[in-house]
Amino acid sequence: MGTIKSLNKWANAHSYYPLDLLRIALGVFLFIKGIDFMGNSEILMELIKPIKSYAGGMLTIHYVAPAHFVGGVLITFGLLTRLAIITQLPILIGAVLINFIGEMNNTNLIMSAIVLILCVFFLFYGSGKHSVDYRLKMQK
Repeated sequence: MGTIKSLNKWANAHSYYPLDLLRIALGVFLFIKGIDFMGNSEILMELIKPIKSYAGGMLTIHYVAPAHFVGGVLITFGLLTRLAIITQLPILIGAVLINFIGEMNNTNLIMSAIVLILCVFFLFYGSGKHSVDYRLKMQK
């Protein structure tokens, strides 16, 4: 717990608008991907075809779309950012690995790798000074 508090203090002391905009863009991107997966579940089924025998296909669909949808909203507003990112990490690691197990798609690999790197960064950085988490903390 002390590590998280020290990371929050460092992040709040070094909070910049471009990082907040990057967090918001990441959240909006994940939200849009969640909507896309909810509306076009056949796209998601096509993506997980290489690992379909390893994990339940329907279980994966029912985890990926809502996690992106809800996680994207939470990350955008900066509410429970680290928790939302922790729920995104298995999906993003799986998205990177699918490109190596199945058919290689460079665009999907680059996009999922960038989002994974951003999520790992915000996992350590936190939501920043311009977020709902910060506002709620300051009202105590």
